[in-house]
Amino acid sequence: MSIVAAGSAVSQSHTLGFADQTEEVRVDALPVAGEVPTWLRGGLVRVTPAQMDFEKRSVTHWFDGMAMLNRFGFAGDGTVSYASRFLDTKARREALASGGASIAGFATDPCRSLFQRVQSVFNPALTDNANVNLSRVGDEYIAMTETPIPVRFDPETLATLGHDEGVARFGQITTAHPHHGVGSDGVAELINFAAHLGRKSVYKIYARRSASEARTLATLPVREPSYMHSFALTERHVVLIENPLVVNPIKLALGAKSFIHNYVWKPELGTRIHAFDRATGALVRTWTAEPFFVFHTINAYDDGDRLVLDLCAYEDASIIDLLELDRLRAGAAEPGLDARPRRLTLAPNGSVDTRPLADVDLELPRINYRTRNAKPYRYVYGGSSGGAPFLKRLVKIDVADGSHRVWDEPHAWAGEPVFVPRVDATEEDDGVVLSVVLDALAGTSFLLVLDAHTFTEIARAEAPHHVPFGFHGQFFSA
Repeated sequence: MSIVAAGSAVSQSHTLGFADQTEEVRVDALPVAGEVPTWLRGGLVRVTPAQMDFEKRSVTHWFDGMAMLNRFGFAGDGTVSYASRFLDTKARREALASGGASIAGFATDPCRSLFQRVQSVFNPALTDNANVNLSRVGDEYIAMTETPIPVRFDPETLATLGHDEGVARFGQITTAHPHHGVGSDGVAELINFAAHLGRKSVYKIYARRSASEARTLATLPVREPSYMHSFALTERHVVLIENPLVVNPIKLALGAKSFIHNYVWKPELGTRIHAFDRATGALVRTWTAEPFFVFHTINAYDDGDRLVLDLCAYEDASIIDLLELDRLRAGAAEPGLDARPRRLTLAPNGSVDTRPLADVDLELPRINYRTRNAKPYRYVYGGSSGGAPFLKRLVKIDVADGSHRVWDEPHAWAGEPVFVPRVDATEEDDGVVLSVVLDALAGTSFLLVLDAHTFTEIARAEAPHHVPFGFHGQFFSA
């Protein structure tokens, strides 16, 4: 077990981003340098794995840290507020009570009997530690992980409001990357997919209009379900990307390993891509590309009878082991951490043309989702290591020509960039990019505000403590 203390010598290093932050605070006005746009009103809310260490045990994997919400609020007068608060989940309450012995998650496994293992694998309530992403369904705000029990929260106070039970019937595994769409009747929907595990496993694509209203869009039987962290949407299709990292559900139930370590890398399968008709649910086409592993898609769109799919690709699934907590806290650069942005053009005859989008590594990609998701687009923002031992800098890629801009600063380690469009924007990149950045020299974090067009800094707001590295967040407009 390797424990990193915020006040130790490693506060000079990026590994501080993997140290616990259990302080819950609320600050009405942070120190601000520069000028925050007055049109920016609402809150950037991020979810982070903020507690990894407990009295008896630490989590094994970064993905299993206990979820904390962090909110940077914008009142429209140039001030920035800040608040941090843990999600009040069953997983965290039990972890505190057991000293960490109870933790079960992505790659951290408790000691339990064979009967308990079988029951937990086929029970969607494996964990409610919703530390991956945030979204909104109807009037509810939800924090999500890859089990189908999102946690409802108040986007202003960050108070936990209970569980969202509306999707557990679709399967035991889902994604924390739903898409926003519109049904044939013009009503807004949240679209996602789940894997139902059993002797006869099946993928289910579903849509939700509220916490109580959900429907199945498409199904696909599968013998060995793939680990899929995200998927893509076009105006006509739902697109599943099956990594060649697959699991036998019965062996998963009977195995002695943690959840993800029951999955097996089978490059001979290739990466299979399924397109379903959004209107009818029919499987339109399946393509097989060369084997690669993907956490995050960037965007997808229909191009006549072809389908264009952009994503961040790794050569294989070794990235999962590279994100184990002890390895991250060691701080050394390891090969395999960098994903590359790729464009796959999928033709109706089954051919797959693959090319790089840019000569730069990219992860945690974000676009102007409101106007460009599922449509042709030009700009993607993301994190990039640039050769550092972890994601450090921010990049903006022009997918039209592969050029890119970079924001980087000594001792700074930038998190996921979130694009927020200007209220009256007419251009795709008219807005700001928000990122929570660790200042390893100061031992604290700050909110960075970039002009999205020029990709230059216009403001920063200093947080009162370090904010651990996290995965995703959303800007919720006032």
